[in-house]
Amino acid sequence: MRGSQDLLTPTAAVSEPLLQLRGIGKNFGPVHALADVDLDVPAGAVTALCGDNGAGKSVLTKCVAGIHTPDHGRILWEGKPVTLRSPKEAASLGIETVYQDLALCDNLDIVENMFLGREKLRRGVLDEEDMERTAGETLKSLAVTTIRSFRQPVASLSGGQRQSVAVAKAVMWNSKLVMLDEPTAALGVAQTEMVLKLVKSLAERGLAVILISHNMANVFDVADRVAVLYLGRMVAAGPASEFDRQIVVDYMTSGASTRKPA
Repeated sequence: MRGSQDLLTPTAAVSEPLLQLRGIGKNFGPVHALADVDLDVPAGAVTALCGDNGAGKSVLTKCVAGIHTPDHGRILWEGKPVTLRSPKEAASLGIETVYQDLALCDNLDIVENMFLGREKLRRGVLDEEDMERTAGETLKSLAVTTIRSFRQPVASLSGGQRQSVAVAKAVMWNSKLVMLDEPTAALGVAQTEMVLKLVKSLAERGLAVILISHNMANVFDVADRVAVLYLGRMVAAGPASEFDRQIVVDYMTSGASTRKPA
């Protein structure tokens, strides 16, 4: 089983990862939220980030999203060191995050939500036609076919459809990395299947995907790589084929595992 230190070897990936985290540390007063975390995130693949509550998953993704600034370590983007001081700076590189609350406005329609804060103007007024066309093309490119109208209010959508809109909103802006925080939480079976297909389609389009999930069935359905945090440390990372559900649970609950994949 590979530990996080193996991410530094040339065999860890065929090409240079899109995102590389090296020795990331983050403290909140006396609390060590992250300690010496290494992680490689390649393009065109789904990297599942697993860990129990309090393991540091949210803090790590917020460091990548520009919400938190690491106290130690380096973030490399396309092989070059970067400092991310805000979500705007992260977005300018192509890093988008879909949080569990989705950050959608129920009283607005799909197009209005997808362009919220980034509205297109033409001669000083909203270019409704162009925004609707772009939103429709993005949803269709992700094979989102269950939405009746791009102008229906988000409040009228199912959980799976809402998640699809949030993901489409994230990838519409020339994104290269999309981070998804528990995207199937509280969804039914059919809606979960819809979202997992969407996750796979992102990687197939060449995007890097970080999937945060407690659901091992979902993880092994879509993940190309698995990384496990335990008490703020990266205790295991490698191809999904080197893990199974019980091995990941072992790492999540104790920080170690002696099992071999079934």
